[in-house]
Amino acid sequence: MRFQGEEEAAAKVPVTSPFGYNSPLVQVSLIGLVCFCCPGMFNALTGMGGGGQVNPDASNNANTALYTTFSIFGILGGGVYNIFGPKITLAMGCSTYVLYAGSFLYYNHQQDQTFAIFACALLGIGASFLWAGQGAIMTSYPTATRKGTYISLFWIIFNLGGVIGGFIPFILNYHRKEKAETVNDMTYIVFMCFMSAGTLISLTILSPDRVVKDDGTHCTNIKYSNVTTEAIEILKLFRNWKLLLIIPAAWASNFFYSYQFDNVNGLMFNLITRGFNNVFYWGAQMIGSVGIGYILDFSFKSRRTRGLVGVGIVAVLGTAIWAGGLANQLNYSFDKPPKRLDFKRSGSDFAGPPFILYFSYGLLDAMFQCLVYWVIGALADTSETLSSRKKKIPLLNQLIVNWVLTTLSYPLLAVLIYKAVKDTDSNKPAEDDDTASGLPPPASMKDGYKELENSITTEKDG
Repeated sequence: MRFQGEEEAAAKVPVTSPFGYNSPLVQVSLIGLVCFCCPGMFNALTGMGGGGQVNPDASNNANTALYTTFSIFGILGGGVYNIFGPKITLAMGCSTYVLYAGSFLYYNHQQDQTFAIFACALLGIGASFLWAGQGAIMTSYPTATRKGTYISLFWIIFNLGGVIGGFIPFILNYHRKEKAETVNDMTYIVFMCFMSAGTLISLTILSPDRVVKDDGTHCTNIKYSNVTTEAIEILKLFRNWKLLLIIPAAWASNFFYSYQFDNVNGLMFNLITRGFNNVFYWGAQMIGSVGIGYILDFSFKSRRTRGLVGVGIVAVLGTAIWAGGLANQLNYSFDKPPKRLDFKRSGSDFAGPPFILYFSYGLLDAMFQCLVYWVIGALADTSETLSSRKKKIPLLNQLIVNWVLTTLSYPLLAVLIYKAVKDTDSNKPAEDDDTASGLPPPASMKDGYKELENSITTEKDG
């Protein structure tokens, strides 16, 4: 999501320590905690397959509404952030997560999809607000040499929500009958409590102009453009080859969730085991984010080399994991569903390839998404997410599409890093580092959009 070229200069608020309330460390940790409570718990609930319901139709229809409104209203998130600032924007977004969990509590009793679909449509709007605020914070606070570290820190805290959220249905449904397929009411109530807490925590986030970076420079107060300008300029940016190269990766980064949650975890395991699996799926994400964050920030002196090595590692690992997924998928289909596995009784049938595969999916997800975040952070100060969702497509076809999308993104990311990510001098000011990618630095311009258009024209003429 782009913002207008003119940014407001930040007020000079001194940092007394790296752990000060106005430090990037604390503020990134707070936004991580907000996402721990809201999208983190949302991930845990959707990771159960079908939102914790025996019939995934309600969840699938609700998620269709969610991603539809998110794709439409995602363009409004920046405008809302521009008007209300981080606190109100994040709070409005977080409150819709509470309604989402409540709609499935209602569905537990009424078996009526209407409320769930309506709540998810609102969640799509709220999520666009939340991720606009999160994106502004994550792309403006870290210095260029520590983007991977801050992304990893956020990812660890965020995905700890999925880990804790995985324990919630596991513990609260542990002593229920083995054939129980729907989580109990208390499960949804606990999720609602966490999401409500996240809404309150969002009110503690400082505006960017009150935050000072680790190198002593002041964060700028990013001002998103108005909605009309944003819509027009995002369309114009599709002429930029850098954006075109990253589209497959941005698309793939959310595309595979439906397959992994509903058609792997949801079909292969019973209710209790799905909650157990989620603990390790999101725990694997914490491990993966630390590993790829180290590679992208510290493995080599050259930033371009670090990026290319990161792409190579994720590509090799991703190819191996999706190949394992293909071998697993050939064993079942919608017409020939698998026998539900139980972590207590299935023995090696559970602890072998099925569990390892689902754990590996979580590991790959974090590494892939952190890599995409890092590339976007190396190119510009903003990001946007593309997502889509399919249902009732043959399971093997879903796996192949997900594998192809991620595989296609690897060489394109490598080309993007090689051509556009510049190696920076650690002695240069941080503001120069942040725009070393060759994209126009909006803070130094009266009209960032006009300058970006001129740079694209120059590239075309050259």
